[in-house]
Amino acid sequence: MLFNSVEFLLFSLVVFPTYFILPVRLRWILLLAASVFFYGFWKVEYLGLIFVSAVTDFFCASRMATVATKQQRKPYLWLSLTVNLGILLVFKYFNFFVESINQLVPFEDGFNSLHLILPMGISFYTFQTIAYTVDVYRDRITPERNFGIFSLYVTFFPQLVAGPIERASQLIPQLRGGELFNPVRVALGFRLMLWGLFKKVVVADRLATFVDPVYLASENYNGSILLLATVFFAIQIYCDFSGYSDMAIGLARMLGVDLMRNFRTPYFSASIGEFWSRWHISLSTWFRDYLYIPLGGNRAGKLRWNANIFIVFLVSGLWHGANWTFVVWGALHGTYLLVENVLKPLLDRLNAAPLFRPVRVVFCFVLVLIGWVFFRASDVHHGVFILNEISSVSMLELKDLGWILQQCLHLDISSFHEPLSIRGVKLPFNLGQIGTALIISGAVIVLEEVYEHDVLSIRTRLLKVIPFMITVAVLLLGIVLLGFFESNEFIYFQF
Repeated sequence: MLFNSVEFLLFSLVVFPTYFILPVRLRWILLLAASVFFYGFWKVEYLGLIFVSAVTDFFCASRMATVATKQQRKPYLWLSLTVNLGILLVFKYFNFFVESINQLVPFEDGFNSLHLILPMGISFYTFQTIAYTVDVYRDRITPERNFGIFSLYVTFFPQLVAGPIERASQLIPQLRGGELFNPVRVALGFRLMLWGLFKKVVVADRLATFVDPVYLASENYNGSILLLATVFFAIQIYCDFSGYSDMAIGLARMLGVDLMRNFRTPYFSASIGEFWSRWHISLSTWFRDYLYIPLGGNRAGKLRWNANIFIVFLVSGLWHGANWTFVVWGALHGTYLLVENVLKPLLDRLNAAPLFRPVRVVFCFVLVLIGWVFFRASDVHHGVFILNEISSVSMLELKDLGWILQQCLHLDISSFHEPLSIRGVKLPFNLGQIGTALIISGAVIVLEEVYEHDVLSIRTRLLKVIPFMITVAVLLLGIVLLGFFESNEFIYFQF
């Protein structure tokens, strides 16, 4: 079930009022039933995978609580890791490894692939359950004794599909339903949910109508158009993924549950290290706590430290998808960070210059764009082709791109719906579409940066009835008039 669907609207109209009508002691039961229905609405048979993970981790954590030493707990930890990672490897990576082996080793028939559908949200709930058993193993939390509450932790519907990846110590205590109805929390959660929906259906899905045709037929377009599509994809994936996170956080807030923040205007970062402290924060901190630190972090020698960083980013790339493009994407970001560590003394001295940060922000965004090319490309060769075309853009092609942007800024309504072509090549969009996308995307990015630096005052103003109603009305109007409602899946829907 997608947040941007009529089915979810009907689902919400039943769940949310009922939640606050029920006695506190029964609310978690409603949420568990709603979460099971939410996931089963997609494919009911895949509920079995979540059930296996929940039962395994509940059992392992319970058994770990009965023994005194970590050495005695290790078999249960390994059982949990084996089951959870085994399910993930089979459903997400088995065919990838088989196809890679078939390409490398010239067998006559090769190995057979499995006909499997990637389960919705498997990478997210798997990492969340692994974090639980590891924390129990480390004595950071005590095991949950109620299997129903633990199952709700695994399946909580606002963040089940695409996070944020929550820690048990933060989420489980909130799921017992002790929060009374709070109109301010509900109002702020509803506004955040609308803002996320706006970013998804008005910005991300609109940009997809430009990005998809260009990347699917990239050989038909010159480097300037591929550059424009890549910039649009950077905004698309941000608004798509952060839009989901905003909706998840907003929906949970309406239920009295606080989820961790997952994005903090990452495209205003001045370094790749800063970018990863502001992009998909729940995943970055997960890799820090459950992979980077166990590998030794920065406590080992410099060579081992650099190796740890690179390993984490390779695994992070593979986590994002079973394709070599994601491995290249992760390797690029790992390389960026290693180079930044080498240049850190020089960069620290240059940071004193007043205009140096804006220059670094632009440079960091360019590096991120290069990575996004591989993230979006169909294969590595496709990504290399696109980068070659972009890097060989001529001044004439840049003038063509400048002409398109100039025409958009003129806001000549009469020409907005005319087909657009450059030197005989028909583009899959018109000036009106580009102009609308540019204006809305720019407004969203700027508004989020303003909000980032003015959180308290904006939140205070939103508590006043009239400004709040105006904000909600504008978002609703924008969603209705400008939104795309073709049930477009979220980019991270099946990660």
